Amino acid sequence: MVGEIMIEFARMSGLSPAGSSPQRYLWTDAFAVCNFLDLYRQTRNEHYKHLALLLVEQVHAVLGRHRTDDSRAGRISGLNEQEGAKHPTIGD
Repeated sequence: MVGEIMIEFARMSGLSPAGSSPQRYLWTDAFAVCNFLDLYRQTRNEHYKHLALLLVEQVHAVLGRHRTDDSRAGRISGLNEQEGAKHPTIGD
């Protein structure tokens, strides 16, 4: 049942299948990563591990940049796109 709930979460939040404007919220997503990893640990179903890693990547891509309604643009770290992609959590 938990697996079904998490698959639905992935669908509704734009994680899988990937949506054009995924909805990312740091604390919800952190909890979801833990859930996906525990589901993988319990079942050894690689799909859950894949979703956990995909979610981390998507969080970095979405929450690691300024919002579209912000006057600033680009990565919140101030790094250029290439360096920001390599080091998504580094700060100035």
